[in-house]
Amino acid sequence: MQFYSTDDFAPECSIGYLARRTYQIGLTALEPMFAEEGLTGIQWSALVSLWFERGTTCAELARDLNHDKGAMTRLVDTLEQRGWVTRNRDTDDRRIINLILTDDGRAIASRCRIRVVDYWNTVLKDWDKAEVAALVALMQKLNETMESAAAAGMRV
Repeated sequence: MQFYSTDDFAPECSIGYLARRTYQIGLTALEPMFAEEGLTGIQWSALVSLWFERGTTCAELARDLNHDKGAMTRLVDTLEQRGWVTRNRDTDDRRIINLILTDDGRAIASRCRIRVVDYWNTVLKDWDKAEVAALVALMQKLNETMESAAAAGMRV
């Protein structure tokens, strides 16, 4: 089944455009709050990924955040310099360097998390729980579909 054609494909109905635009609007709103804490949006994302153990190495973080590996290494260098992350060599495989969120890193992530939750609750105040749940479920389904397609080597 085809959902789009060249006749009706426009930004206002493009899933990719709408997802990117939503991300940009949210980041623009949240960046000043992150700046008050002395961090950037991507640094916040890295701290959260570590908090929820979505990545424990630079390579895993880069994959999770869709970020360049070299840039991620520099970002982790900054997080380490600020005392928010430590690097520990893996005991089973010394080639692996695990990233550990420090107490200070967890504290700043926690403070920002409270404010991010407040932001989203304010944005979604006129939505009912079913609408939010449906949107989250659909976005999760889309992410899973796209990850599966990428893993299968889908090309256009």
